[in-house]
Amino acid sequence: MKLLVTGGAGFIGSAVVRAAIAQGHEVVNLDALTYAACLENVASVADDPKYSFVKADIRDRAALDQAFAEHQPDIVMHLAAESHVDRSIDGPGDFIETNITGTYNMLEAARSYWVNAGKPEGFRFHHISTDEVFGSLPADPSVQFTEDTPYDPRSPYSASKASSDHLVRAWHETYGLPVVLSNCSNNYGPYHFPEKLIPVVILNALAGKDIPIYGDGSNVRDWLYVEDHADALLVVAAKGELGRSYNIGGENERTNLELVKTICAILDEKAPREAGSYTDLITYVTDRPGHDARYAIDPTRIREELGWRPSVTVEEGLEKTVHWYLDNKPWWQALQNRQGVGERLGKV
Repeated sequence: MKLLVTGGAGFIGSAVVRAAIAQGHEVVNLDALTYAACLENVASVADDPKYSFVKADIRDRAALDQAFAEHQPDIVMHLAAESHVDRSIDGPGDFIETNITGTYNMLEAARSYWVNAGKPEGFRFHHISTDEVFGSLPADPSVQFTEDTPYDPRSPYSASKASSDHLVRAWHETYGLPVVLSNCSNNYGPYHFPEKLIPVVILNALAGKDIPIYGDGSNVRDWLYVEDHADALLVVAAKGELGRSYNIGGENERTNLELVKTICAILDEKAPREAGSYTDLITYVTDRPGHDARYAIDPTRIREELGWRPSVTVEEGLEKTVHWYLDNKPWWQALQNRQGVGERLGKV
């Protein structure tokens, strides 16, 4: 099976590329190599004969048509997106252009290819999205996002992803394009670009800098280890029912403060400070505008229909993640000077 993976040099996309190659699939990695992309993320498979790379922007329809014509994929896994909420607050235009217009271009390029190829039965377009499209949940642990939860996006990022989800469903209903969708909870793990919470905590701690926590740290997220997510995405792409969406969660809800304290405890053991605990560096900062209180995934559908469940707890995944960052300093040190890294964004 040949996969066309957009955004395959990014965090989640590169995990999909590595997992797909390991499973024996051919992979075409299409990426524009914007600020958060890094070809080092796929260096371990770059010399594999089943792997190829196309530098192209999903906003460039002609480049997409060329990639489809040249590589003739069986499945498209569309992950390319602007994804940082704070950046979307400061500059929403890139999110509209990439996540909405870019997805439109992908759908049209895929539809054209699919029609011209005689509508092959096995072709699929898998659109990868986020649980943030559903808005915020109450504290009640019995209430979770299901695939039928109404959309209620609260940030430019989540609104752009909600828009792209609606486009994908419309192309299925209107044109018959064979699609599947998935909405995931917060990812973490190796190769996480150092602007998101977990890598920021790890790298600030190691540098002896303040560890910022928005508000009082009570915001709750469900945490999904990125390699588990990549495995789930390949299952959905191959076995998901056409026109259907699947929520993918880690079954690991934690408050941000609990999460940060867990990371500090792991670092205290693996790379202890000369004096005191890393928790001494925790600093509470002004909350993000429109910060959703809680996300939580009900994973019943993917578990019962496709037989998938996450393999690690958040504590196990965080230990793997901290260990990876300690062992891969050249990777993250090379990213420290990229635009926005280490800065507080999205304050309005």
